[in-house]
Amino acid sequence: MVLFLGPWSVGKSSMINYLLGLDDTPYQLYTGAEPTTSEFTVIMHGPKLKTIEGIVMAADSARSFSPLEKFGQNFLEKLIGIEVPHKLLERVTFVDTPGIIENRKQQERGYPFNDVCQWFIDRADLIFVVFDPTKLDVGLELEMLFRQLKGRESQIRIILNKADSLATQELMRVYGALFWSLAPLINVTEPPRVYVSSFWPHEYHPDTHKDLFLKEEISLLEDLNQVIENRMENKIAFIRQHAIRVRIHALLVDRYLQTYKDKMTFFSDGELVFRDIVEDPDKFFIFKSILAKTNVSKFDLPNREAYKDFFGINPITSFKLLSQQCSYMGGCYLEKIEKAITRELPDLLGSIGLGKKPNVLSCDITGCGETPKNRYKKP
Repeated sequence: MVLFLGPWSVGKSSMINYLLGLDDTPYQLYTGAEPTTSEFTVIMHGPKLKTIEGIVMAADSARSFSPLEKFGQNFLEKLIGIEVPHKLLERVTFVDTPGIIENRKQQERGYPFNDVCQWFIDRADLIFVVFDPTKLDVGLELEMLFRQLKGRESQIRIILNKADSLATQELMRVYGALFWSLAPLINVTEPPRVYVSSFWPHEYHPDTHKDLFLKEEISLLEDLNQVIENRMENKIAFIRQHAIRVRIHALLVDRYLQTYKDKMTFFSDGELVFRDIVEDPDKFFIFKSILAKTNVSKFDLPNREAYKDFFGINPITSFKLLSQQCSYMGGCYLEKIEKAITRELPDLLGSIGLGKKPNVLSCDITGCGETPKNRYKKP
């Protein structure tokens, strides 16, 4: 899944039309200078051109979109699927999203926009955040979106679209302004890859850096191809990363529960005892004991404050100690997840790497050869 995010009218829909050759066809995504895309549009492979309503997509258990029902009927009316018989879509699904409009409150959309974005972000293999030279300002909604992207920096690609509308000096200033706006939002040492070009089938404007824009376009297609080729490895690595977080969470809950049981006496008020533990876990060495006894990095530990909310929803008495969750036939949950982290998932990753033949990046594999050719491209 490739997800397109960004402000309104920066060229997200035009970019998808260009990649798939949908321009001047009945199924091209509608584009314009005003905010045009008000729906989440999922472009996927199918035997013929076909439009699918959101309520149908959510009701079809054969598809992977049934969990979207939890966002309500108002959202499903804003969800649409388009099936296109394109070779590239056999291996990738594009998701076009409504443009971010900073002067409109989320409540006016009629559905939880950020929650829906998070659902797609969690399932995306590649995330294109698209800007154009006229929309570089960062408001509250875009800031919230980048907060949701935290931890997924390796999957983010920044697109500076419509670059041929600027002269060289202006383009340099815009490029610098884009990084200035995004710098506070992306807290990583290595900045994300930025592609600078004009992703549509029209000719580049004269007296612009045509060769640069063409190379950037080819680099983006190669990047997309690489993500498709490495999808299985990335998925296994993500599962392992998630398993590590689940293990740490289980160990922490177990430690909270053990401390609670140790501090409880016949005359103790259970609620007061546990409140004391949750309010000041460092006083009871909750987090330090996890670091001391287990192979856990201090950088992987979650926020202490998060457990106040967690135990506010999930009473401590509803949990069992990990030592009590073992059986003769089934074994222990903790041992199983540790085995998956240390042996099974790395072995699976290694076996895929051994069985994979190195290949040259080629549009013959992804089907990107079907995209409309810019007249400046050499045959």
